[in-house]
Amino acid sequence: MNLRTCVAPSGKFIYGIHKPIFHVVNMRENNYVGPLGFFADNTPFENQSNFPPSAVEEPNADIIYEIPNPFPFRGVTYIAKSWAEEKAKNPSSIMLSEPPNVSFTATIQKWFGKNQLTPEKKDAIFKTLPKPLQLTIAGTSTDVDDLIRLADISCEFIFDKNTHHPCGLRYQKNVSGRSRPVINDKTLYEVIVNNPCLPDDYKRVMALKPGVQGGSEIVGEWSNISTGGKTHVFEYLRRNSYIPWGHYAANMADDAVRYRVNDLSKTDMRALRHLYYQRTFVRLAQTLGISTECERRCMAEEELESLRMQIIEALDTPFKRDNLEFNRTLWGWNFGFDYAPSKYRLHASHQQIHQQYAMVPAVVTEGLFQSGRNYPGNMMAAFACGDLIADFIGQYRQQTGQKFFKIYTKAIYNNQRLNGKKNKDRSLVIYEDANVMLFVPKAQTSQWEVQLMTLRPVGNILEADLKTRHSIDYAILLAVQILEKMGAKMITTIEYSKSFNADNDDDQRLMYSFLPRLPESPGAFSEAQLRWINGHYPEDFAAACRMKISAAGGEKEPSEGL
Repeated sequence: MNLRTCVAPSGKFIYGIHKPIFHVVNMRENNYVGPLGFFADNTPFENQSNFPPSAVEEPNADIIYEIPNPFPFRGVTYIAKSWAEEKAKNPSSIMLSEPPNVSFTATIQKWFGKNQLTPEKKDAIFKTLPKPLQLTIAGTSTDVDDLIRLADISCEFIFDKNTHHPCGLRYQKNVSGRSRPVINDKTLYEVIVNNPCLPDDYKRVMALKPGVQGGSEIVGEWSNISTGGKTHVFEYLRRNSYIPWGHYAANMADDAVRYRVNDLSKTDMRALRHLYYQRTFVRLAQTLGISTECERRCMAEEELESLRMQIIEALDTPFKRDNLEFNRTLWGWNFGFDYAPSKYRLHASHQQIHQQYAMVPAVVTEGLFQSGRNYPGNMMAAFACGDLIADFIGQYRQQTGQKFFKIYTKAIYNNQRLNGKKNKDRSLVIYEDANVMLFVPKAQTSQWEVQLMTLRPVGNILEADLKTRHSIDYAILLAVQILEKMGAKMITTIEYSKSFNADNDDDQRLMYSFLPRLPESPGAFSEAQLRWINGHYPEDFAAACRMKISAAGGEKEPSEGL
């Protein structure tokens, strides 16, 4: 088998083991030996070891495991045995510590004395801080006083005369006549509004009220507020989107503020995902000529399931199936936000809980640039990441005669530890029910990557019945809550799905990949080559995740619906 995958047709994982032994010719001409410093008794510590007199012999360098990703287009993971063995001693140590409480106001009070630091002096100090320090405080402070003062610097508020709380922003017309809020420092504004410690009334005014981020139309809504619930989600249309043909964003509304994943309820997640299912099914129904009664209302789950079945029946007609204009979905979730003091943005544009989705056209017109003009050419397939999986599993089936996902699932259940130790946990599975499995991939592309996969031949959301969709929704929530419990502050989640008109393909499974961004893993030349460096065994990371399940929401999906 010449496919670069760790999934062998036998249903086992295969990987490489590097045991480096090498001889290095010393071509240095000169020695530059000198003291680096001194010990407590004033004896020098010199850099003699940096200047060997002859060739260097390495008889036993660190063992490195090389694990091809199950899907070749995602590269290869390298695990240093010495690092991983340390983590294996205590898998619960695989986590990030909670950041400390930070208060700049409390710090300067120590300088001036509590009684000498007047509000006017505080304002003057905050306004004259260098911009990098303002950004640092805005992103790390847990002191409401700090954040409000910086918020006042970043923009102009309107305050309620009775409560003195912010009730809006000052607006002005720009050169094109459009109304825009008066924002004095856009970067500071974004960092402040994404700090969970900012009071909710400031969050609402600065970022959450419909319209404050622009004129994107709200074209969908899920709410149980009127019946005493606490969930409210808006669906925004992003017309001029970086995603061709526009996309939709499901955002928690301003009366249901959620800034941490662990603030999300199961109902919140069901509602966010319901809008994704609803929009996709309604668009498919319209394409296929199926009537829907959905104007100015949210469809019930049972209605949506009935609509799904009608769509599946319509797609049994070859002409309709083969002529779908939009035949794949795109779904993603960027959770978390940060700016470095140097103004490098480190993740998504907004931390407020939101999920984005769209449909991908089957084809796009080729462009041909010639003689200074663009000429329309033939049609080429538009890109969707799930197609990469479809291409690979087709090659796998052709070369091995096996259905990839059947073998992949078998390999996960048959997993053995990379270091061969039988007295340690070998399971990669974090959670599973009859419909889905949440697991740690053998080759993690993010150090903390987790994946979700359907256990039955369900390749996209159209093939997922109501129970399967419930299982998917719950497992997504569980995955991100586990990762947040472990200390992850920024998580990207993407969906890999097959096209709606794939011919008789019951192999491809619907998959989700959860990719935390860790503080000391910014991505560099190795990652640019799809070489992913890791410091723990995947089995130990799975064990660490399972330890967080009870804290993240329990082990079983409750049976009640929305």
